Amino acid sequence: MKLQKVMAFLGALAFVAGFGLAREARAAEAIKIGTLAPKSSTWGKVFTIWEKAVKEKSSGRLELQFFYNGTQGDEDAMIAKIKGGQLHGAAVTGVGLGKVYKPILALQMPGLFTSWSKLDEARDALKTDFEKGAKDAGFFISGWFDVGLVRTMSKGFAIKVPGNLKGKKPHYIRADAILPVLYSTIGGVSGVPLNVPEVLPNLNTGAVNVVSAPCLAAEQLQWAGKLDNINDAVIATAIGAVVFSSKTIDALPADLKAILTDTGKVAVSALTTQVRSEDDAACSRLKAKMTVTTPSADDKTKWEAVFKQTRQKLGQGTFSPDLVKKVEGYAK
Repeated sequence: MKLQKVMAFLGALAFVAGFGLAREARAAEAIKIGTLAPKSSTWGKVFTIWEKAVKEKSSGRLELQFFYNGTQGDEDAMIAKIKGGQLHGAAVTGVGLGKVYKPILALQMPGLFTSWSKLDEARDALKTDFEKGAKDAGFFISGWFDVGLVRTMSKGFAIKVPGNLKGKKPHYIRADAILPVLYSTIGGVSGVPLNVPEVLPNLNTGAVNVVSAPCLAAEQLQWAGKLDNINDAVIATAIGAVVFSSKTIDALPADLKAILTDTGKVAVSALTTQVRSEDDAACSRLKAKMTVTTPSADDKTKWEAVFKQTRQKLGQGTFSPDLVKKVEGYAK
């Protein structure tokens, strides 16, 4: 679904639903939502359309206010602000979801899902449990979306096998529970913990020279221009969701709650379709500009061994062994 079709669909939804509503002058309910995404990004464009749809459908009684570019802090900070009542919601990646309910982050374990169909199967099977865990923690998951297929990019050298990371300076998000375990499993890797807004300046100075991220995110966060090598193997899927404080949702009048949740489902569905298509296109663009490494069968065997050891370590404290085994089962 192209972005123009998304706009038309949400706009029509807002018009039709709003036509029969009494346009009484009431103070708007303002729902404040944080996100790391730039407003000009694929995510930001869809969120802007969603803002408009909610306002029109509610006759101005409900408004979404997105705070872009990490202005509300990184994802762990946004989740803390939701708990403290300073934000009502956030659009977060798997790292943020892990702060809501840690088992969700297991969907981003390395070496499992290299296609969207396998991820969809696992997420559909597990999301009822995940959404209950989030609810018990005081959060409502409004809808799931995707961030892209994670690939490894670097500056000045190729990352062909795990050992090529030794002595290098890959970044990882401070709140991430997975990449530090991967780097410790490889050994000799000087991982650099950063918040998302800190990555670009550190790429500029050379303090970071390896990034593992979806191509679309690397482009839109301006990281890709600082890198010149890409390994075209997918090491993980990056997921996301829009989450709200359960208190915020429960406090809304029934009609406004329905407006928020109904338009939210349309928005995240459109976003998922858009992101998957644009991530593929971004990957093609980056491959045309960068030196591409395609792992051999032997290279893949080395990566798989490291990924398996990483998942085993994650199953010794970060996640339960049963959850690791269950998620691995969906990847077969």
